[in-house]
Amino acid sequence: MSLAMSDLTLALPELFLAGAAMLLLMLGVFRKEDSARVVLVLALLVLTVTLVLAYGVTPKTGRATSFGGLFLVDDFTRFAKVLVLVATAFTLAISRTWMEKEEIARFEYPVLVLFATLGMLMMISANDLMALYLGLETQSLALYVMAAYHRDNARSTESGLKYFVLGALASGLLLYGASLVYGFVGATNFETIAKALASHHAPQGLIIGLAFLVAGLAFKVAAVPFHMWTPDVYEGAPTPVTAFFAIGPKIAAFALLVRVLTGPFGPMVEAWQQLVVFLAAASMIVGAFAAIGQTNIKRLMAYSSIGHAGYALVGLAVGNREGISGLLLYLAIYLAMNLGTFGIILAMRVKGRAVEGISDLAGLARTSPMMALMLAVFMFSMAGIPPLAGFFGKLYVFLAAVNAGHIILALIGVLSSAVAAYYYLRIVKVMYFDEPAEALDRPIGPTLAVVLAGSLVFIVFFFLVPSPLVGGAEHAASVLFH
Repeated sequence: MSLAMSDLTLALPELFLAGAAMLLLMLGVFRKEDSARVVLVLALLVLTVTLVLAYGVTPKTGRATSFGGLFLVDDFTRFAKVLVLVATAFTLAISRTWMEKEEIARFEYPVLVLFATLGMLMMISANDLMALYLGLETQSLALYVMAAYHRDNARSTESGLKYFVLGALASGLLLYGASLVYGFVGATNFETIAKALASHHAPQGLIIGLAFLVAGLAFKVAAVPFHMWTPDVYEGAPTPVTAFFAIGPKIAAFALLVRVLTGPFGPMVEAWQQLVVFLAAASMIVGAFAAIGQTNIKRLMAYSSIGHAGYALVGLAVGNREGISGLLLYLAIYLAMNLGTFGIILAMRVKGRAVEGISDLAGLARTSPMMALMLAVFMFSMAGIPPLAGFFGKLYVFLAAVNAGHIILALIGVLSSAVAAYYYLRIVKVMYFDEPAEALDRPIGPTLAVVLAGSLVFIVFFFLVPSPLVGGAEHAASVLFH
C-alpha cells in the first residue's frame, strides 16, 4: 500500500489535472449555454494549482520513479513542468477576448488545453518508451482538434487535417524507432537501455532505431526537415491556438528530446550528436531565409519558431551539462518573447476584425505608440540584440558550443541570427517609418495588458538579475549528468 501511495504522490500534479479536466468537461456539458467563460476561469485555477503541486512534488532523494519505473520525477522534470504550466496558463488567459470577439468561445477549448497539458507533463516525466508514447499521443490528439477548432473556417479545418496526417506519420516513425530499440535491447525502460548500452557496443540496427526516434521527436519541435507542417498550421489555426502551439508543446517536446538523448542513449552520444548538429544547422538556416518573403505575421512567426528550435538544438548538440543548461535557459526566454509577440498579434484588429498582415502594422507608432514600442522590444529581443533577454539566450548556447569545439555550428548560428534580424527589424521599420494604414483598435483588455507588461519587464530587465533563472537551469541540467 505504501508503494501505491508513493506512486500517487509523485504523480499528484498529473492526477489532479486529469481529474479536474474531466470534471470541467462534465460541467461544460451540463451547463450548456454561457459555460465558456466559467470553464476558462476554472481551467486557469486548475493550472495554477497544478503548478503549485508540480513545484512542490520533490522526491527526498532528488530523483524518484513510480509505476514500475515508467514515471520519473526530478529537478529537471520540475523545471520543465513549471515552464510548460506557466506558458499554458498565460496563453489560455490571453485567448478569451479573441475567442469571444470571433464568436468561437466554447467550453471545449480550455478543456482541450488541459488535456494537451496533461500529455505534456506525462511526456516530461516519461522514463520508458511506452510512457513517452502515451504522453505524446495524449498531447497530440488534443492538439489536432485545437488546430481545426474554428470549424466554420476552411483554413482552420485544413490546418487541422494537415497537422493530423503529418503528426500520424511522425508517430509512426517514433513507434518504429521504439520497436527497433526494443528489438535490439530487449527493454523499453530508459535506465535499462542506458545500462545495456554502457556495457555493450551498440549494434547498427539500434542506431537506425535511434534515428527514427529522433525523427519523430524532431517533428514535434518543428526542426528541419520535419518542419513542413508548421507555417500552414500556424497560419490556419485560430491565433490563440497558434500562440499555444508555439510555446507549450515545443518546450515539452524539447524536454523529452533532452531526456531521451542524454538518458537512455547517453552512451551513444557520438551517434546522435551528428544528427542533432545537422538538425540544428538546417533549422537555423531555413528559419532565417524562409521568413524573409513572408507577408503574414503568423507565417513569419512559424519560420521564426523553426529558427529558434535550431538555436535551442545547438545546446543539445553540445551534449554536456553546459549545453543543456543553455538550452533550458533559452526555452525560458523564448517563452517570454513569444508570449509578448503573440499577445500583440491577438490585439491586431481593425474595426473589430482580426488582421494578420505585416502591412496592417504600418504606422502603428503614430496610432498606438505603446503597442509599437512593446512589439519593437520583442522583435529586438528575438533578433538577439543586447542587452535584451534574447541576446543572453543565444549567448549561452553559442558559448557552450564554442567551449565544446563546435565552432562551425556556433558560426552558422551567429550568421543565421544576423540574417533573421532583417525580418524582425523589417517589422520595426513598417511600424515606425511606413505611412499609417487603417488604425488598429485601441482597447486591448486588462488581462492582455498585464501579460504584455510582464513579458516586457522580463525581457528588458533580465540582465539585471539573471542568476535565479540561470541557476535553476544549471541545477536542472546537472541532474541529467550526475
